[in-house]
Amino acid sequence: MRYFITFIICAVLISMSSCRKDFSTIPNFGSLEFSKDTVFLDTIFTNIGSATYNLKVYNRGNKAITIPKIALENGTSSNYRLNVDGIPGKEFNDIDILSKDSIFIFVETTIDVNTTTNPLYTDRILFDTGSNQQDVDLVTLVQDANFIFPERNPISMKIDSLTFDGQPTTIKGRFLTDAELTITNSKPTVIYGYAAVPANKTLTIEAGSKVYFHSNSGLIVDNKATLKVNGTLAEKVTFEGDRLENRFSQTPGQWGTIWMRAGSKENEVHHAQIRNGIIGILIDSIGSTSTPTLKLQNTEIYNHSNFGILARETNIEGHNVVIGSAGQASLAATIGGTYNFTHSTFANFWNNGIRQLPAVLVNNFFIYNDANDQEIIETRDLKAANFTNCIFDGNNNIEFILDKVDGGLFNYNISNSMISFTDSNNSFAGNVEMDILNNSNYQDIILNGFADFRNSRNEDFIIGQDSDAINKAKATQFNLDILGIDRTVNPAIGAYQSIIFD
Repeated sequence: MRYFITFIICAVLISMSSCRKDFSTIPNFGSLEFSKDTVFLDTIFTNIGSATYNLKVYNRGNKAITIPKIALENGTSSNYRLNVDGIPGKEFNDIDILSKDSIFIFVETTIDVNTTTNPLYTDRILFDTGSNQQDVDLVTLVQDANFIFPERNPISMKIDSLTFDGQPTTIKGRFLTDAELTITNSKPTVIYGYAAVPANKTLTIEAGSKVYFHSNSGLIVDNKATLKVNGTLAEKVTFEGDRLENRFSQTPGQWGTIWMRAGSKENEVHHAQIRNGIIGILIDSIGSTSTPTLKLQNTEIYNHSNFGILARETNIEGHNVVIGSAGQASLAATIGGTYNFTHSTFANFWNNGIRQLPAVLVNNFFIYNDANDQEIIETRDLKAANFTNCIFDGNNNIEFILDKVDGGLFNYNISNSMISFTDSNNSFAGNVEMDILNNSNYQDIILNGFADFRNSRNEDFIIGQDSDAINKAKATQFNLDILGIDRTVNPAIGAYQSIIFD
């Protein structure tokens, strides 16, 4: 018993010792330093929580200090939330910082735009009081938005999944109602899950509209449905992820895709920017033999983790199209189909890993395993793969490949285009389709020319005065470039006329 009591006493003493502040401090004297004088929490949507931002507070002095008070100026009514040295709250007392040391303060917010009179919401973190008081500003821009959420089963609480052609899927989302089939520029639209356009309906997206996708979200155009994106040069339509912080501006894979399912029809995309998804546009089999499944005009598709466009046995007509970096290919026109691109720039300068595919891949087959696990290669007709006045460029040696399997049509024509193609290993020796200099299906080709892009790392593919593409295009019906600059005289290859860089 005596030993037990002794053990308890020792345990208590140790506990008291471990909780005791083993250093002395002096009061703060107003000489704190901060990692920033203003914490900008970027733009958030109403009632959607922000990311977490950090502020570092330094004690540069030779002695440990105690800050008597750290608090939000607006007190408990503030829409900001703090975490000081691991403790959440809005007011903190007697915070110690060792000499030559620092502490972290983490900042978050959630704001209802209807409760604020100014979309620019501000507050201050106050350090100490009286003559020693210092402060750091907090600034957040709050946007109102239209939100599209999938339904949730009231009993199981599971998020509803979409059903296509009578078959349930695991895709979380719902079909749009008639009231949701027009998206305007009055406020941004934020989509959670996949928003699907029902059969025999048209989703119209007006000029200047901004559509933001949450993680694992996207847009689906169902069989017999249609998408019309009506951007203009002055008011482009944008599609991107809903993380608006600057550090996410060039982060790929933030959302899913715009998927035009087999049988969707008469889709048109004008003056749009599609950024930072997994696949910019996924488009399947033709909906009509007489008209393109997708008309793509004056549109930019940038920075997708897999493909800019993945097309499967479909019909695309595009002009003034720019498709930038993608983890696999900027454009994959697969399983045959019909593809007509004019004055387009395919420039894949992917720098987030090793890329196995060229900027543009065209083939006429697909591979699958049958019931006996035997590999089957099935061909489809490539009715047309016509590229006129196009640039194929990137940071690989080979940025354009025609991959043919015998067994069907394989029609192609590439004219007045600039192609990056250096077959150092002779991988394509004897390949007729890739014999660019000795194949009548290639006319007026610039092989391995200098594009002179303004800033390829930042997806800026305007060409400069040193570009080999200047005055090398042939005349077409598309007399204006993607920026609305006249190209009837000295037309350049690609989506842009040349400019003089600053």
